[in-house]
Amino acid sequence: MKKLFIVTAITLMVLGFSLKSQASLLNRGTDTLGNRLIYDSDLNITWYDYTYSYTNYSQTSWYNALSWAGSLTVILNGIEYDDWRLPTITINQDPPTYGYSGLNTYGYNITNSEMGHLFYIELGNKAYYATDGTNPQDGWGLKNTGPFEHLYASGYYTDMTYAYNVYAAVYHEFSNDPNFTGNGSQYAAAKEALGGTGVYAMAVLNGDVSAVPVPGAFWLLASGFAGLGTLRWKKFKKTE
Repeated sequence: MKKLFIVTAITLMVLGFSLKSQASLLNRGTDTLGNRLIYDSDLNITWYDYTYSYTNYSQTSWYNALSWAGSLTVILNGIEYDDWRLPTITINQDPPTYGYSGLNTYGYNITNSEMGHLFYIELGNKAYYATDGTNPQDGWGLKNTGPFEHLYASGYYTDMTYAYNVYAAVYHEFSNDPNFTGNGSQYAAAKEALGGTGVYAMAVLNGDVSAVPVPGAFWLLASGFAGLGTLRWKKFKKTE
């Protein structure tokens, strides 16, 4: 029994590490419009791989983006999903601060927002500024897009109003423009402006759009445990 317990414990540890290593961006399939739905298992949210702009790039506004996400309906594998929204951020400072360390509300290297988590953690991109303020970092900008097909090197709105100006919204900058030092930053952009704001939008959904199948390794382990249990039972019966 002791030997069986040790084998079981070790196997479960290995399985646990294996499942943990699989936490990433998972392509759940393509909807009826040809766009991917990508699940972030770290945050338990699903991204809609489509970059929104109102008619064209120059006319996008925060209000248009909010309306688009709120009215979005996506059909995947015959199932309709309509509870979409713009990405959000976590405000954990009062008053909000700006900096490079990643511990601020605004600035660079911030990963506690959904857009920042996507940019830095999941895709492994870098900001123009390092956490100590040195710049530029080697390889900064949107160099990696992962499974996304429609993620552009530009700014993307969140659903939050900027703390110091009600006419501005918080956005995350994905730009590769070498003349723009705001690359990788979380800061403020106008909610609307004459000629447009030049900021895009992506939609996100809470949870997963697909039931995650139990890995084949689990069933293999389960069958192995069942076999060990059967052998143990037969040995026990023989000693009676």
